[in-house]
Amino acid sequence: QVQLVESGGGFVQPGGSLTLSCAASGFPFKDFGMNWYRQAPEKEREFVAGMISSGRWSNYADSVRGRFTVSRDNDKNMFYLQMNNLRADDSALYFCRASGGGTGPYYWGRGTQVTVSS
Repeated sequence: QVQLVESGGGFVQPGGSLTLSCAASGFPFKDFGMNWYRQAPEKEREFVAGMISSGRWSNYADSVRGRFTVSRDNDKNMFYLQMNNLRADDSALYFCRASGGGTGPYYWGRGTQVTVSS
C-alpha cells in the first residue's frame, strides 16, 4: 500500500523556520522524483520545490527560492522541506508528491498545515 505521510507543519511567526517531512512507503522511493506542493484557501495548488530521484538536482518556485531547501534520504525513504524566513503568504496546506516520471504514477500525501502569522 502506497503511503506518503507529511509532518512538521505548525504555527510560526513571520521570519521563523519549519522543516516538513514526508515519510514514504509502499513504492520504490529511490526511483521516484519527489515534490512539495502547497494550497492556500481559495487558491489553486502550486508547485513549491522538487528533487530528482538521485537527489543530485532540485528546483524551486521563484517565490521560495533562496528561502526553502529540499532534501531526501533514500535509505530512510524520507523527503524534507526546510523553510526559512517564512512569510504570511507561505501559509498553506503542504503536500508531498511522488512522481514516477513524465507519465506517472503519481502519489500524493494528505498534507500538513503551515500557518505563518504574528
